[in-house]
Formats: sequence, C-alpha cells, structure tokens
Amino acid sequence: MTKPLLSVQDLSVAFRQGEGDVLAVDRVSFDVMPGETVALVGESGSGKSVTALSVLKLLPYPSAHHPSGRVLFKGRDLIAADENEMRKVRGDDITMVFQEPMTSLNPLHTIERQVGEILKLHRGLNDREARTRTLDLLQLVGIREAESRLGAYPHQLSGGQRQRVMIAMALANEPDLFIADEPTTALDVTVQAQILKLLAELKSRLNMSMLFITHDLGIVRKIADRVCVMFKGKIVEHGTVEDVFGNPQHPYTQRLLAAEPKGRANPVAHDSPVIVEAGPIKVWFPIKRGFFQKTVGHVKAVDGVSVRVRRGETVGVVGESGSGKTTLGLAILRLVQSEGPIVFLGNRIDGMRANDIRPMRKNLQVVFQDPYGSLSPRMSIAEIVEEGLLVQDKELSYAQRRDVVARALDDVGLDPATMDRYPHEFSGGQRQRIAIARAMALEPQFIMLDEPTSALDMSVQAQIVELLRDLQKRRNLAYMFISHDLKVVRALANHVVVMQNGQIVEEGSAESIFAAPRTDYTKALFAAAFNLETAASNTVRE
Repeated sequence: MTKPLLSVQDLSVAFRQGEGDVLAVDRVSFDVMPGETVALVGESGSGKSVTALSVLKLLPYPSAHHPSGRVLFKGRDLIAADENEMRKVRGDDITMVFQEPMTSLNPLHTIERQVGEILKLHRGLNDREARTRTLDLLQLVGIREAESRLGAYPHQLSGGQRQRVMIAMALANEPDLFIADEPTTALDVTVQAQILKLLAELKSRLNMSMLFITHDLGIVRKIADRVCVMFKGKIVEHGTVEDVFGNPQHPYTQRLLAAEPKGRANPVAHDSPVIVEAGPIKVWFPIKRGFFQKTVGHVKAVDGVSVRVRRGETVGVVGESGSGKTTLGLAILRLVQSEGPIVFLGNRIDGMRANDIRPMRKNLQVVFQDPYGSLSPRMSIAEIVEEGLLVQDKELSYAQRRDVVARALDDVGLDPATMDRYPHEFSGGQRQRIAIARAMALEPQFIMLDEPTSALDMSVQAQIVELLRDLQKRRNLAYMFISHDLKVVRALANHVVVMQNGQIVEEGSAESIFAAPRTDYTKALFAAAFNLETAASNTVRE
C-alpha cells in the first residue's frame, strides 16, 4: 500500500498567553497521499490555517508550541527538524500560497527578481538561467505577454495576476506538496474559477499533492478528493468529498452545507417613491505624465452610468474588480467628484458644496467591505456608533445618545451591554454588525453597502443577509448593494445592474437577469458563481 506523502499525527498547537496556554489545534490527524488533494474546511478560528502553518513551522515560535503530535513528510518529522533543515524543505519540497497575494509579494521588487530569488537559492541558477525559468513559469500559470511582466511590480498587476505569480513562485522548484491557504477568497468569481482550473491542471501535470484550506464548500466540491471539517480546533468529520457532501454526519458540517444565503428580496410596491436617481454619471481620473504632469488621457472609472433606487428596494450592482461599481456608489454619495445629475429625494445634490450636503448625510449612509479597517481600533463601540449623532443630532444628551446606540446594537442582534468594548474583542461578523449599527443609528433612508459580506464566512454571510433584509423591511430602506458575489445578490436584490469597464452592460429585474442573462459577460459571471467548471472554460485568461 502506498505510504502517505504527509502524515499529521495527533497534532496540537497552543499559544502562550500570559501565564497560561490557549489551545488552537487539538489532536488533529490526517494524511495526504501522493497525487491527492485534501481540503481542510472550517470557519475563521477553526484552526485550519494554524494547522497548515505548522507543517512548515511558520508559526510565531516560541510563543506557539506543540503539546503533542508529529508532522511526518516522507517519513521525516518536521516538528523535530531544526531551522536549517526547514529552509531546505520550504520552497523546494513543500510550498505555500497565501490568501492575499499583495501582502505576500514584496512591493519593492520586480516579479522577475521575486521568482528568480527562489530559483537561485534552491537551484543555484545564474541570472540568465533564472530569467529563462521565470518566463517559463509565468507562461505555465497563464499570464499573457509574460515577458513584458518580468519588470512589473506587484501593484501593476491585477489580483488574479498577482495570485498567478504567487503560484509560479510556489511551483518554481516543482514541489511534492503544495499548500494553498484560501488562495481565491479575495478574488472575483471569474478569476477564482480560472485559478481553481489552473491549480487542478498543474496538479495533474506535475503530479503533486495539495493541501487546500478554505471556508467555501463550493470550492471543495470542485477541487478536492477528500475533506476534513474543522471546528474549534478539532477535525469533527472527514471522508471523501462525495461521502461528506452527500451524507454529512456532524451537525456542524450540516450547518456549513446549509449556510448559503437563502430567500429572495423584499417586494417593492409599484408606487414606491424614488429615493435616489443618478445619471448619466461620469467619473474620469486623469492620467498625468512628464515633468509638468500634463494630462495625456483618462481612466474612465464610470462612463455614462444611470441608476435609480426606490424606497424599500435593493439595487444590486455587480461586476469584477475595476468595473467601476464602487466608484459609482461613492459618486452617488458625493464622496468622489463626478459629472452628471444626482437627485436625492427630489433635490439635486451634485452641485452642492460639502457644507451644504453635510445635513443630508444623515439620510445617506455607507457600510464598507472590511469592518476591521472601517472601525477605529482606538474607539469603543459606543463611540463608533454615536460618532454620526455628535454631528447630525447635536441636541441629544449623553444619556440619549447611549439609548440610541443601545437600540441600534439591539436592532443588529448585538448585546447593548457590550457597547463599551473595542472592535478587536468581536468576531468578523460581529464587527460588520457594528458597522451596520453605525449606519442605522442615524435612521437613514438610503444605504450603500459595498461588499459587506465578501470578507465573512459562509454562515456569517447568511446571517448578515437575513439581518439586512429584516432591517430593510422594518425601516423601508433603500439599498444599493455592491458585490461580486452573485449568490448574495440573488438573495437581496430586486433590480440588478451589471457593470464592466465603467459601463452598464446589462440590467433588469433580478428574476429576469438570473433566469436568462443576455450578454456573454453576465453569462461568464453567473457561470463562475454557480458552476465553476463552466466559467473556467468560458472566461478569457488574463
């Protein structure tokens, strides 16, 4: 019988905190066979990434330590290996790709230098040999015009291209084991489909094994042979993908499989008044070059787009990164300069000065994608939620503001007794609820929701969707919901606008768009969201 390439046996990981230990991984065991893909699945905090980092000893030692267990790679215990041995293993025998390529790549070095560094270190190649091999790798991972990209810096590449570069670096020395830690979470659905198809092809071509970490069970169906479900540091269920998905035994696995956002948008009355009407809107950013910074062209982020949102309605704006959907939302809120009429409650606001529009901000609110980035770590939850009240409702006393904060937190399903805590004391889903409470505290009529669920686990996404739908129904709110996640849009939107390259390529009722998309671009987006395999074959490679 074939021996496992990787065998994790009874592994525990603890972090020293004060005088005690916090157990993050509790006696985990699993094998990865040659040529096999094993998925570690679970929500944030389940211990899956800590387990993967333990394989390469990338945890912050000595604060992290292993109360028990072994990690056998080709029969050798990596836990017992010293740092010199691990340097030979990392990047040569075992490689790893992380979730966010922009933070993994050095912003000061070109792509050629970063890929070539691995080849020179592990293979001893000279500059010319490393350049040739780097070019081959970039072509292997599907980067078009690869030679022109050698001198590029990470910020000059798209998200999908950066992730392809990370994969090229990981494959540089033809590893036996490839570890992918949420490699597609930060990517658009079509790019996600391309990356997954690429990984499957490379795994087959290079005959390597893969340990794939994710919280998205839809991805697991497409790429894995076996799956291990993690919950609170333990593996609660494992087996083939067919067995686990077809007949889940553990309640947590059943809950994960049922976590996809469900339901449909709240109905809107035919005579519902228009809250916001905008367009055609143009947002062009000048391209300046030369010593005198002469304008030589424009980036047409939004180019002649019109949109209308009625009371109680959700307009979903979808498209890939760079399509202009967020810029459109910011223009409607007058947070970026734009050309074209913007009418709010019958009044044109596009020509208003900042001081004149400030009183209207109470009714025009926004919830951003990353709740941790949009909440000040130095302010308590009460201070964060009441911040708008201090500007818009100055007559309120301290006690009255606390009452408003308490009601807002209660509305979003948080205990008002926690209002004096700080953002780092809450989970990702709770932080997003706080961001929603901050917007709701002012009792707005229109809210722009910019990717409010994309950074969240699947089960938390479903909870936030239910929350937004409930708040809209109770308060008769108008939403502009910006997202690339079409499953969430389908559960929330009445009307859908599809954007590409700053323009609307298709729009209509959610029912008609989801039932029969007309344009090839919309079809590719939908295929990527609901059938990754189809999307990967229909989408143009980068």
